[in-house]
Amino acid sequence: MNIILFSKSRGSSKQVDLLTPSVLSLAALVVAGVLAVAFAGGFLYASNTLHVDPDVRIVELEAQVRQQADELELTRRDASENLAALAVRIGQMQSHVIRLDALGRRLTQMANMEDGEFDFDSAPAQGGPESSSVVEPVKLQAPEIMDVLDRLDGTIEDREQQLAVLENLLQSRRLHDEVHPGGRPILSGWMSSYYGTRIDPFTGNKARHEGIDFAGKAGAKIISVAAGVVTYSGDRHGYGNMIEINHGNGLSTRYAHNQANLVAVGDKVEKGQVVALMGSTGRATGPNLHFEVRKNGRTVDPLKFVRDAG
Repeated sequence: MNIILFSKSRGSSKQVDLLTPSVLSLAALVVAGVLAVAFAGGFLYASNTLHVDPDVRIVELEAQVRQQADELELTRRDASENLAALAVRIGQMQSHVIRLDALGRRLTQMANMEDGEFDFDSAPAQGGPESSSVVEPVKLQAPEIMDVLDRLDGTIEDREQQLAVLENLLQSRRLHDEVHPGGRPILSGWMSSYYGTRIDPFTGNKARHEGIDFAGKAGAKIISVAAGVVTYSGDRHGYGNMIEINHGNGLSTRYAHNQANLVAVGDKVEKGQVVALMGSTGRATGPNLHFEVRKNGRTVDPLKFVRDAG
């Protein structure tokens, strides 16, 4: 390979063969010099830029340690706050459960359920065959646990409100049962005369009987068939010793021919309370109870109330 060199001053040209040993040696020296300069420059640059002072490095490491400590403290604080919030929520749920247990016990008593039918002192019994499928355990994270507790707390509050409504309904029904006449007004004895038209035992003529009669022994206990307030207690023509009890809603009951009255006007009586003793005072052929039920001042057949043991 040849190179032709031109000279302006001399006006001549010269041809140089690049493959001669002298030219090749000179080229090798030039390349070696360039590489040496480049290596020296790179070494100086690396020495000046990559060399780190040990004191500076220690300071940087200490700063990193402090940052990690701050992050750890923040994590601990967050965990503590989460645990505190969880403890508060669990305490609130425990109070809800205690109220539900107490309400449940009251409802079982009001509904006259058998003992043990609903046991609020132990966990509900559960069962079932073992499942053959394998479920991989999944750990809940703190936010998920709080979400579960929120939903559970809402469910408990909803059930508590529903049970409170049920308690009010049962209480109203219980109150209705207490003040609504029902059952027999005597503890012993038998029915001797019905309500309506009958043969008068004194005249032998047809006459209207405004109540029903229960025959029994003198001194037998007479009980109130419903809760109420005594509005009359004393002697009354034809009735002898009589008691009248107002039960509200326009209903009242009368107990007549008593040997003795055991309550006075204004007394509050409970359902099943003994209010008199059976006798034969007034217009009676022997010891018996003349029992009347009145609705808005007018007599009605007491038999349907006697048969209603509610």
